[in-house]
Amino acid sequence: MAKATTIKEALVKWEEKTGEKANDATAVKLYGQIPPIEKMDASLSNLVNCERLSLSTNCIEKIANLNGLKNLKILSLGRNNIKNLNGLEAVGDTLEELWISYNLIEKLKGIHVMKKLKVLYMSNNLVKEWGEFLKLADLPSLVDLVFVGNPLEEKYSADGNWIEEATKRLPKLKKLDGNPVIKQEEETEGES
Repeated sequence: MAKATTIKEALVKWEEKTGEKANDATAVKLYGQIPPIEKMDASLSNLVNCERLSLSTNCIEKIANLNGLKNLKILSLGRNNIKNLNGLEAVGDTLEELWISYNLIEKLKGIHVMKKLKVLYMSNNLVKEWGEFLKLADLPSLVDLVFVGNPLEEKYSADGNWIEEATKRLPKLKKLDGNPVIKQEEETEGES
C-alpha cells in the first residue's frame, strides 16, 4: 500500500498547482489527496493567513495542529475517519463554519469551545443520544445545522418529530438539515 501523503507534501503540490505560497494564502484546498492524508501534522502551522482550509476526502483520524491558524473561519474535514472533536480548541475563537460530515463522530465533547461557530455540517456521523446533541446548545452563535444521517436524527425522523424535537433543544437555529426553521409564534395572553 502506498505511503500516506503528508501535509507538507500536499502543500508543495498545492503551491505548484496554484502558484501561491501556502503561508500567504487565505484559502488552501488539500482535499482528496492520493494517497490520502492521514495526519494533520505540524506543517499546518505555516498557514498563518488561512481563513478556509479543506482537508476533506482523506483518511484523517484526529484533528490536530491547528494552533498556528489564527485566522481560520471555515474548516472542511468531511469524508475522513475522525472519531471526536478534540483539537478544535486552537481555533475556538475564530472558526465560524465546521464541515465534518461523513465521519465517525459519536460524542460531541469539546464542541463547547467553538464560540463563533455559526454553521455545523455534521451529517452522516454516529451521534445517537440527545445528551450529545444538547452539547450543541453551548454554541452561542450556531444558526445552521445539518445533522441528517446520524442515528438520532434517523430515529426521530422515522417517528415524524425530528424537526420539532431538535429545534426545541436548539431554539436559536435558523436552518436545520438545509431547511429554514419556521417557528410557531405562541399566542400571547392578550389575544382572544
